[in-house]
Amino acid sequence: MKAVTATEAKARFGDCLDQARTEAVAINRNGKTVVVMVPSDEYERLQALDDTFWALQARMAEKEGYLGPEAAMKFIESKM
Repeated sequence: MKAVTATEAKARFGDCLDQARTEAVAINRNGKTVVVMVPSDEYERLQALDDTFWALQARMAEKEGYLGPEAAMKFIESKM
């Protein structure tokens, strides 16, 4: 992964965008990475992976006795 300072990224934003289309570009401020630019298809892949993970967590929680969204809504409505 290529790394640039925030000042360099600001001065060469177009170059950073071009580079980020093919690989991640870390933008550092005060010696620490604060942002990573990634290609949009990689971002979408990571979002889909995150969505899948949380959906699995929700299904596992329901199996362990937590209410699902429909059951929770029915419970709330019954208390109103």
